[in-house]
Order: sequence, then structure tokens, then C-alpha cells
Amino acid sequence: MATFLYKLGRLAFRRRHFAALIWVALLTLAGVGAASAPAAGSSSFSIPGTEAQKAFDLLEQRYPGMSADGATARVVFKAPEGEKMADAANKAIVEKTVAELGDGSEVVSVSDPFTTRAVSRDGTIAYASVTYKVPAMELKDSSREALETTAHKAQDAGLTVEMGGDALQAEPETAVAGEIIGLAIAAVVLVITLGSLVAAGLPLLTAIIGVGIGVSTITALASALDLGDTTSTLALMIGLAVGIDYALFIVSRYRSELAEGREREDAVGRAVGTAGSAVVFAGLTVVIALAGLAVVNVPMLTKMGLAAAGTVVIAVLIALTMIPALLGYAGRKVRPADEKGGLLGRRKGKGSANASAEGAANTSADGPANGSAKGAIGSKPSLGTRWASFVVRRPVAVLLLGVVGLGTIALPATQLELGLPDDGSQPTSTTQRRAYDLLSEGFGPGFNGPLMVVVDAEDSASPKEAASAVTDEIKGLKDVVTVTPATFNKAGDTAMITVIPESKPSSTQTEDLVHAIRDAGAGVAADTDAKVLVTGATAMNIDFSQKLTDALIPYLALVVGLAFLLLIVIFRSILVPLKAALGFLLSVLAALGAVVAVFQWGWLAGLIGVEETGPIMSMMPIFMVGVVFGLAMDYEVFLVTRMREAYVHGENPHQAVVTGFKYSARVVAAAAAIMMAVFAGFIGSGESMIKMIGFGLAIAVFFDAFVVRMAIVPAVLALLGEKAWWLPKWLDRALPNVDVEGEGLRAHDDAARKPAEDDEDEDRSLVRV
Repeated sequence: MATFLYKLGRLAFRRRHFAALIWVALLTLAGVGAASAPAAGSSSFSIPGTEAQKAFDLLEQRYPGMSADGATARVVFKAPEGEKMADAANKAIVEKTVAELGDGSEVVSVSDPFTTRAVSRDGTIAYASVTYKVPAMELKDSSREALETTAHKAQDAGLTVEMGGDALQAEPETAVAGEIIGLAIAAVVLVITLGSLVAAGLPLLTAIIGVGIGVSTITALASALDLGDTTSTLALMIGLAVGIDYALFIVSRYRSELAEGREREDAVGRAVGTAGSAVVFAGLTVVIALAGLAVVNVPMLTKMGLAAAGTVVIAVLIALTMIPALLGYAGRKVRPADEKGGLLGRRKGKGSANASAEGAANTSADGPANGSAKGAIGSKPSLGTRWASFVVRRPVAVLLLGVVGLGTIALPATQLELGLPDDGSQPTSTTQRRAYDLLSEGFGPGFNGPLMVVVDAEDSASPKEAASAVTDEIKGLKDVVTVTPATFNKAGDTAMITVIPESKPSSTQTEDLVHAIRDAGAGVAADTDAKVLVTGATAMNIDFSQKLTDALIPYLALVVGLAFLLLIVIFRSILVPLKAALGFLLSVLAALGAVVAVFQWGWLAGLIGVEETGPIMSMMPIFMVGVVFGLAMDYEVFLVTRMREAYVHGENPHQAVVTGFKYSARVVAAAAAIMMAVFAGFIGSGESMIKMIGFGLAIAVFFDAFVVRMAIVPAVLALLGEKAWWLPKWLDRALPNVDVEGEGLRAHDDAARKPAEDDEDEDRSLVRV
């Protein structure tokens, strides 16, 4: 692996015009494809195998004209203080509004609240339901504008008017300002870490190109593959973070190789051969984690994971090929690691130049790690070196502090409540939230989450008796407010019954009611041969949460198992991968605890703009497991491979930990800071799901990079000593040798040095003669 990547890096350096041209051409091609692609339609949300999805599919089949997947809107009216909706003037306004709402070309039907009895008991609140022909994301802007204009006219006439429903859903707002701030912070961190604007600009440039190719490709294929807007958001988030990090690791290693006195082409080759090997395997763990989301069998999650995984693959390939090409263009503007540019300080003086020369002279077949150590004798220890030395001296105290601290933060995760966001989770400044609150005030909290019970009586001898039996059973259940009469289809073999719960959609009482209806339906089915199914948005959310919960353990087993095997190959160890997996579980649990504390309990919610607390998004746990696991393994690979490199080159286990920190801690810390800045940039999004994902990933990176990898990992390695690198001999022989440490490059040095030494011996012999 190292030898192949070494040659690839040198080739890209020499053929820099060709390498750069390929990536620019790919970016152009993807951009043209995105610009010319048809607009993406609705991203269908389906949950195969669940009862709610089966009922929904049955409705589409048995009620072909009802537009089961069509957008809906509720226009909620409230009379002025002291008046009733039935007053002549108010009633006239509502009837005029209903008539205007029905004029739209995409409108299927509009209900009149006075004929459908959609008026509250106290007579102050009423609502009209609007049904459209097409799904929400396919709704024309003109239809949304007509809805809003008509509602505003009624409001101007003196009524309080608010609107809810999925018809108001438009393109999600992206946190552009937050993303720009995140990139600005990343740029500052890169300049501080790499010492010059040119070196700092390379990771940013390549990350933007990689994300541009990935997101443009997703946009171009969105219509054909039914990709939603969240898909490109995730690809943007992950692509930016890993793209910057992977390029940073290679540029940083390149500067270290230059400090060893190597020629630029050789330094590029060695950087790609060593750090590039770590990039390949780190990227592979991220791809495994993201692609593994397909195990859940939710099409939306599968598409999100595969699209983001594709962007990670692009980031890896760009880091291995375009970074070497750009380093060739940059030339001497990218300086060695021990030389600062004019931006951050004066260039090294005579003493440091001599030290560098001495380090270069001392570089031997022992490889960069030992050569660097020799050249650094007498230099001031870095912060990473001092911290690693402290951890090696006090491993038990550091380990206990890290584990107990993260364990404490993880405690709120035991109170985790899952659900999907609805209008009740919107900020109070939105009309959707105000409509939600008005409906709760007038008709009860459960009115915002009606349940739809579908009675499939195709095999029943008496469909009407079956529907009546279902209705009677539901009326006797706890937490039921209203049960509407059964509505049959034209064939008379299927009935719909609407059930209004007493509790709000996201409550555990409503979830219990759904299960109670299904249990009661099983008894009715046994007596009448009719199938009873529960669906609707609330039931869909409940089934989705349950499906994700059921899939979490198999997903963890698959992803962690595959990555565990991969890490065994990389580190030639059993205990190091085991420690990596356990550390990841600790960091992700702590991150989930923080998410619960902020978004469910409301702690410090005001600091990040969380206006409404509630259940955590159903996909959050499994999503965080997938993404955070991949990113956690990034830091594990980059940090521990440098430790193993030092150990393989002859250092004792404790000294190898310190050496690994000396050469990688600064870069890993910078990479984590960059990733946190990129993720935190999405906290400013108006979408609660994107805000939660941004916060969760940012805090998870903080815990994993700075607590687990920087404290717990070196403490465990110090305690294990030689045992950390133990591997059964039979397994060692069976595993492929991927050479992440660059042993092949060491052999390459020996082979290149021998002819030169032979020539020198021959010259000395001739001189003596």
C-alpha cells in the first residue's frame, strides 16, 4: 500500500497539469449536469415492512382518486375577542376564503368548516382543510402563494388566521452564514497549523472542489434517483469536514518530510505513502459506516448514506492525487514544518537552520520518526509531547477521569425519547406553530395528530359489520376523544375511520393508543376476517422510530465488526481495535446525552437557538452512530498509526506513544477543530433536523477527539505496554500486509542507498590507488 501510494504521489507531482485538469474537468462536468438536470420532485418517504406503510399503500390502491400522497393544508381561523365564528360577518369572511382557496389549479378539495362541523365547542376557532393533487415538494410556488395571499386577506378583514400542513413546506433553508463562519474558522486553524496562507489554502480548495463534484452529482441525479434535499446537505457537511481533514494530514506530513531534508518530489511521495495510507483506511471506515445505513432498510436513510459515502470517496481520491499536484504548483511557498512564514513569524534563524541540517544528516534507514527525533534533540518539547508524557506517567488517573466524565455526560441518554418533528416543534414565530397551537386550544392536543384506521374487509362476509365492530372497539379505548363514522370506497370493501387522540402526537400516550388499536384490531380480524391497519403521520412516526430502534443493534454489529477487522489489519493488534471500538461507544453515548440535555430537556437551548424542546429525531441515534463512528476511526487511524510507526521502528511502547503525539497530536487537534467548526456551522439552520445533526456531530467530534483519542487512548496504551501490539502468530501470517507504517519505503531507501554507498567505496578505492 505505502509503496503504491508513494509512486502515485510522485506521479501526480510530476504530472501535475494532467492531475489538476482531470479534477477541474470532473467539476465542470458535474456542474453542467446539475444545471441541466430536471428539477427534483418529491422525495418519497416510505418505511417498507411497517403496518403504517402497508395501510398507506392500500389506501392508494383502493381509493385511487383521493390523492393519498397529496399535499394538505389547514387554514385556522379565530374570531376577535368577544365574538364567535358563526357571527354573520365572520362567517361571510370564512366562506369567501373557502371559495377563493378552491380556485387553485392544483386543489382537489376545500372543506367548509360550517358544513363539516370543524368549529370548536366554544365557537371561537374553526379550520378549513385544503387537499392538493400533488405531493408537497412538487407543489408549485404559485399554489403556495395563492394559499398565503388568501389567508392574509381574511386576516386583513379582522380574523386571526394561521396556516399549517405540509403544503407550506418549501426548500429547506440552509445556514449559509453559519457555513461561511465555519469555513472561516477552519481557514484560521489551517493557517495556524500549517504556517502560511498557501499551505492553508490547499485543503480548503481541494475540499471545496470535492464537495462541488459530490453535491453537483447528487443534484444532477436527484430527479432520477428520488433524492431529497437533506441528502445533499449531509453530503456537503461530511464532504467538507473529511475533505479538509484528509488534505491537512497529507500537507502536514509533506512539511515534516521537507524538514527531514528530502527533495520535494520525494517528500510528496512519502507523505502520500504514509499519511495517504492512513487517509485510505480512515476513509474506508467512514464509507463502511455510511453505506451500512442501508441495513436499516429505510430508502431515505440508504440514499443519504450512499450519497455521503460517495462524497467521502471523492475526498480521499482528491487528497491522494490533487494535493500532490497542487504542492507541485506551490513549490517553495509551502515550507518545511520547522520553518515559519512571514505571516506567523520570522524565518528560522541560523541555530534552527543548523538543527535542521543536523536532523537531515541524521536521517537514516530508521525512517522519518527516528530521524526526526534525532534532529529534534535539544528542541523545546511541544504541547502534545508534554501532554503525552504526563498521560504516560499518570495513565490510571487520566483514564478514570475521562471515562467518568463522559459517563456522566452520557446519563441523560437514558431518558431518550424518540419521535419525528412536526409543526409543534417549529419556532413560535412561524405560522405553522401558531396554527398548531390554535388547533390544540380549540379541539385538543390530539387533533394535530389524527390516526387513520383502515379496515380491509375484502375477505369479510359483511364489511359494514366489520367496520362497525372496529369503531365500537376503538370507542372503548383509553385516550380517545373522537371516532368518525366509517367511510367506504366505491367497491365497498375498504373503510377509513379517523380517530382523534386526547394527547399530542409526540406523547407516549398516543403511542400506547396506536398499539392498543392494533391489538383490538387483531381480535376483530379473528372474528370477521377483516384486516385492521393504523396509519397517518403519527403512526408513521411511531413505526419509523420502532424500526430504527430494532435496526440499531444489527447495524452496530455490522459496522463495528467490519471496522474492527479492518483495524486489526491496519494495526496488527487485537486490543488496539477493541479499545478503539469501546472508546467510540463512550463518545457517541456522551454526545447523545448532550443532545438530550439540550433538545429534549432544554438545557442551554437558548444559546443555539432551540425555541422548542421535544422528542429527539428518530433517526438521530443510528445516524450519529454511523457518522461519528467513521469520523472517530479517522482520528484513531491518524493518531495510532504514527505511534505504531514509532514502535515498529524500534521505540519502546511508552516512548512510541509520546512520539506519536509529537508528530500527530497537533494535526489531529486541528482536524477536529476544523470538523467541529464545519458541523457547528449547520446549527444556524432553520430546519430543526439539520440543527440537531450539526450540534450532535460537533459535540461528538469534541468528545471523541479531545477526550477519547487524546486522553483515554494514550492512557490505555500506556497501561497495556507491549501487550497493546500483541497478535497471535497464526493470525499475523493470515492477515495481508498493508504496510501503513511505510516499511516498504524503508526498504526502498535501503535499495537506493546501497548503490550509492558502493559508488562511494569505489571512488575511495580509486583515490587510494
